[in-house]
Amino acid sequence: GQLVESGGGSVQTGGSLRLSCDWSKFNYDPYCMGWERQAPGKGRERVATINSRDRTTYLDSVKGRFTISVDNDRMILYLQMNSLQPEDSAMYYCAGNRWTSDCSESFRYEGQGTQVNVSS
Repeated sequence: GQLVESGGGSVQTGGSLRLSCDWSKFNYDPYCMGWERQAPGKGRERVATINSRDRTTYLDSVKGRFTISVDNDRMILYLQMNSLQPEDSAMYYCAGNRWTSDCSESFRYEGQGTQVNVSS
């Protein structure tokens, strides 16, 4: 696939994880990249986005705890997740659009996902 996630796992409440997404086969400018998550029985949530203008957005419930960033040299998208809570448990997907920096649009491309489990 064009987007390959890694870094998921199991942690206890309050712990940290860093998700990575290799997008070296996807990188186009302009772009909007982001992370979405889906827990069993729940709808898809857009957790964070970053665009080619370095503008970021966050889901309210993760503000101050999660940080999205891009290493443009290595073409890797990151999601640093701190102070994890059980409600953060979900499958996390790296996703994006190319040829646009508009992050209000639905993502057309996504990876296979990486699982995050937070135990209380």
